[in-house]
Amino acid sequence: MNKKNQTILVTGGGGFLGSHLCERLLDCGHDVICVDNFFTGSKENIRHLLDHSGFELVRHDITWPLYLEVDAIYNMACPASPVHYQHDPVQTTKTSVLGAINLLGMAKRLKIPILQASTSEVYGDPAMHPQKEEYWGNVNPIGTRSCYDEGKRCAETLFFDYNRQLGLSIKVVRIFNTYGPRMQINDGRVVSNFIVQALKNEDITIYGDGSQTRSFCFVSDLIDGLVKMMQTGPEVTGPINLGNPGEFTMLELAEKVIKMTGSKSKLVFRPLPKDDPVRRKPDISKAEKVLNWHPSVPLDEGLKKTIEYFSSILGK
Repeated sequence: MNKKNQTILVTGGGGFLGSHLCERLLDCGHDVICVDNFFTGSKENIRHLLDHSGFELVRHDITWPLYLEVDAIYNMACPASPVHYQHDPVQTTKTSVLGAINLLGMAKRLKIPILQASTSEVYGDPAMHPQKEEYWGNVNPIGTRSCYDEGKRCAETLFFDYNRQLGLSIKVVRIFNTYGPRMQINDGRVVSNFIVQALKNEDITIYGDGSQTRSFCFVSDLIDGLVKMMQTGPEVTGPINLGNPGEFTMLELAEKVIKMTGSKSKLVFRPLPKDDPVRRKPDISKAEKVLNWHPSVPLDEGLKKTIEYFSSILGK
């Protein structure tokens, strides 16, 4: 999908990642239809796009059918942080599964490519490290995180069955921890939690002993990967991991945030949530080979931009 002036549907376009994607596609010369029900997305994320001649906003829940004429679909719709996806777990599963069915049906009718924003959570608490796409995962199917983990796994199943059975052009990417401006203050993710707590000089909450690891990809790098994936030919279906392979413990991240914000915050430790992965790091060799993609923004640089964003939001 390399043509200019296409009309592209971005579901979840009012969210953290979706809003950055809408912005990038408009910059590339496309028209964008942003669909969101604003359960976790925010109009503030896309307010600066509302007057753009190529941008259209549709308020809609993708668990219900949607009838539009577009040239490609990015399905970014689903609550992605534990705080939000556990708030209404049945709706979370419906968003992943019924949403996938509705959008795949649209793609089938229009004969267009469709990209699914899947997640590293399909690997669960991984027994393989780093995680390769061939790994089937270690997921609890009945836990409190299952609505998201299993919903995304089922969505992947649907995408590949539509591809095998109907020849639909699909793209599946597995997104690892991503951060940057427009994250929500209350989304419960570690980067936003630490930054907000540090800026307020509040205790920084660390779950477990702080030795668990995550890999953090800055949002602009992630969007590059999504766009490159959609530009591949129909033979490239994925799944492909997108994330930054740099691995940091929670203690390292907390100390870095405290130093960069000049915070007086102290560290406090809480029990590790059930089924919380101990280690998480993407193997991105496939993305490097197939997409010629590699993240370029180092953690310090990305954290600086994210801290500046939250400082402006909090008036600090």
